[in-house]
Amino acid sequence: MGNRNLPQEGTFLTLGYTKGTAVLDERCPDCKRINEVLSRVGDRWSVLVVISLAEYGTLRFNELKRNLGISQRMLSLTLKELERDGLVNRVYHPTIPPKVEYNLTEMGQSFREPVSTLGYWALDNLAKIDAAREAYDEASAK
Repeated sequence: MGNRNLPQEGTFLTLGYTKGTAVLDERCPDCKRINEVLSRVGDRWSVLVVISLAEYGTLRFNELKRNLGISQRMLSLTLKELERDGLVNRVYHPTIPPKVEYNLTEMGQSFREPVSTLGYWALDNLAKIDAAREAYDEASAK
């Protein structure tokens, strides 16, 4: 996969307050770029759009909107960013009414596995997360 400027295996990535300091730059010069990518592709709606397109293939705007329960504005912004990042194709059909379809690009297809893994992890751990939240909320209320 080429030479990456990532820390040695087992080294903790520090993306917190030290971002931009000399220590972080030495340990992980590409962390800033990694953060940029993860903030785009790792947000809630982007992940759900990719999961939907991976599962159903090509979908129209309103199909995605219905499937996800997302506002029109948020879906529009998310799709534009995913298209800009090269993960989603937008195909406009000049019909009446106009028809716009979305599907995953080759790079978007390569993102299916990590997103699916994340989605399955979330599903597998819902009960544990709910229990942890309940315990936290009870302890915080005291």
